[in-house]
Amino acid sequence: MEHLMGLLKVRVLKGINLAVRDLRSSDPYCVLRMGKLKLKTHVIKKNVNPEWNEELTLSVAKPIMPLKVQVFDKDTFTQDDSMGDAELDIVPFIEAVKMNLEGVQDGTLLNKIQPNRQNCLAEESRIVLLDGKVTQYVCLRLRNVECGEVELQLQWVHLPGKKFFK
Repeated sequence: MEHLMGLLKVRVLKGINLAVRDLRSSDPYCVLRMGKLKLKTHVIKKNVNPEWNEELTLSVAKPIMPLKVQVFDKDTFTQDDSMGDAELDIVPFIEAVKMNLEGVQDGTLLNKIQPNRQNCLAEESRIVLLDGKVTQYVCLRLRNVECGEVELQLQWVHLPGKKFFK
């Protein structure tokens, strides 16, 4: 049985060097999935380095599911083309949220995750306390495509009266 833990705010910042799927460019958008939840950004026309800077909020339940990111090229008359996908294990982020952060100074580094063969990180990811909130910056290398990365910022939102750390 799933138990709601809190909310995960995901700011989809930008795409970097995304694959060309139209004649000279692409019309990219991102789809975020966690379990049965699915949200998507708006489409940015003719740009392989889009800046979405769009915030999407997902509810997080037990068991904790990975955050799946897919990028697509919007097409008018045919099915949208895949521009790659990535997956992010949010367990290290949740572990940082579980810490007793009372009295911890703003800007404190809570955890670092290194890129490896088991994750899609393009570079080291840092989990920090920012404005009193646990925040993670992530650059994901897209899989199943010739090139492309997506930058995200994760932030946790506690639900009032909700204790999930049992």
